[in-house]
Amino acid sequence: MIGIVMFVVALLLLAVGYPVAFTFGAVSMFFGFFSAIIEILPDGGTWAEVVEEFLQMFSMMPFRIFSIMTNKILMAVPLFIFMGIVLQKSELATRLLESMGVLFGKIRGGLAVSTVLIGALLAASTGVVGASVVAMGVISLPVMLKNGYSKKLSTGTICAAGTLGQIIPPSIVLIVLGDVFQLPVGDLFKFAVLPGLVLVGAYIAYILIVAFLDKDAAPAVEIDDSLTKKQNITKALIAIIPPLVLIVLVLGSIFAGIATPTESASVGALGSLILAWGYKQLSWDMIKEASVGTIKITAMVFAILIGATAFSMVFVYSGADDITAEFMMNLPGEKWGFLILSMLAIMFLGFFIDFIEISYIVVPILLPIAAQIGIDPLWFAILIALNLQTSFLTPPFGFSLFYLKGVAPPNVHTTDIYKGVIPFITIQILVLISIVIFPHFYGFSG
Repeated sequence: MIGIVMFVVALLLLAVGYPVAFTFGAVSMFFGFFSAIIEILPDGGTWAEVVEEFLQMFSMMPFRIFSIMTNKILMAVPLFIFMGIVLQKSELATRLLESMGVLFGKIRGGLAVSTVLIGALLAASTGVVGASVVAMGVISLPVMLKNGYSKKLSTGTICAAGTLGQIIPPSIVLIVLGDVFQLPVGDLFKFAVLPGLVLVGAYIAYILIVAFLDKDAAPAVEIDDSLTKKQNITKALIAIIPPLVLIVLVLGSIFAGIATPTESASVGALGSLILAWGYKQLSWDMIKEASVGTIKITAMVFAILIGATAFSMVFVYSGADDITAEFMMNLPGEKWGFLILSMLAIMFLGFFIDFIEISYIVVPILLPIAAQIGIDPLWFAILIALNLQTSFLTPPFGFSLFYLKGVAPPNVHTTDIYKGVIPFITIQILVLISIVIFPHFYGFSG
């Protein structure tokens, strides 16, 4: 039971605010030493043998760290992060939101619809949730509130649209899951496109229904008619085409088998610099800021990854993985019981911890069980990815909620944001259920 206690202790420490990487590292070392004590001392062993057992337990950590740092799949992470930061600083989101707002503003709920569409475009071109939510919160939220949109619909739309970067390729979540599942990231990207588009369509349908039923929640906007309809469309296309070209270059090269995700990530990073130059935003200061930002985020990701690796190593050493596997295998309903419980567990953990910890600690425990039951690994990976996306919206620790609150006007309260995301969380759960019930529609064997 040591591993189970270790897991609970780690959750409690994270809940009170201890840094994730250091929490997992410290907890794994403490319980690793405790496991060595229980293993050696009751049989008449000495403290010297306890220390030897402990050191032997962690003797493989340097090799694991080296394996992480030289992993070709994970090399795509800093490249995609750099691409996203450069595009954020090149004011791509500003141009897209202004242009799309003009096109859809005259429709009830049009500003919210344009926000979702821009969220999808930003997801496919940057994949950085924080940048998307902050950009739309700064630009789109004041405009929606000024034009009479309800706080709940406005904040919920921005948070939900901003998190599309977790399921729509190129997604850092999918790259991480590709490493954990040992699946081609290109395949995960392909199979994530349709669920992402269904989610976008469901968001838009919800917004239009709300606007139809409640005329005050999302009124039509008076647009400046100084430009003709043709000029507005031309202006919008000028804003949309460059990022679309970048998306085609990055994802198209992967889907066509021309480049690996890591190679296409380098193409995306170079393409983002070219776009920034085209928008006249490229400078050495901007490149420096993007590089420093990339280093900070990448260092955080890999530090968490190393801590999670140590944690999972001690977890397995304690035998907790066998207890968990036995429990999951004896659930009623076999495959469906396992799926329901694993999805509920991941969703619950998403309230408190980040997707990286869940991916490298929880998912490896579930993988052997899923393989033994005969679950399609691609299907299971996409279900987990969509589930992890929901964790960005779930109160009280959903990152998107914090990002938006940080840039929202003072009259927008945290409770407004919490209430606003609940319908979108429900939509995500319904889409997740649809993938479980109708896997063949999404191209899976189930």
